[in-house]
Amino acid sequence: MQINSNKSINTTATGKNNVKINFTEKLSKKEASDIRTQITKNANAFALKSVNIQGKLVSKEVDFKVAYKDFQSFLEDIGYKGKPIADLSQDEAAKLVSEDGIFGIKQTSERIANFVISGAGGDEEKLRSGREGMLQGFKDAQKMWGEEKLPDISQKTMQAALEIVDTKMHDLGFPILRQEA
Repeated sequence: MQINSNKSINTTATGKNNVKINFTEKLSKKEASDIRTQITKNANAFALKSVNIQGKLVSKEVDFKVAYKDFQSFLEDIGYKGKPIADLSQDEAAKLVSEDGIFGIKQTSERIANFVISGAGGDEEKLRSGREGMLQGFKDAQKMWGEEKLPDISQKTMQAALEIVDTKMHDLGFPILRQEA
């Protein structure tokens, strides 16, 4: 079963046999491990893509025409139907990353967290794997950014996304930190 970070969040991801991800059939340990690994990788990719878009929109030195091709399909996947990013003025880009903007902290953190939560289907190990993938995605974005730290908007987005996942884990009765003897 493949879970793809490029799938639209609003659609139900299915396997080759059209079986929903949240099925009740027993899995082997290998299958469960493979799914956790895939969730981690996809959460990583989703977080990385999201933070990179934020960074590009707040940067004053980005050539939007070049950056546009890098994330056009991602924009379509998350439902962005606005003006092409390459054609935005600095003011229009600022509106997209504003408090109510589609790439603002609230909406971006919710997309990242909901991607993980939906993929995990209430399973503790999958939630943990997705959370780890989110953290790795932010670390990877930091490496790509190449500066001391990601822009403040990305830092705040990471914190907000983690809080949403942590709250979900708490609500499901899972400890945020593993208690190992």
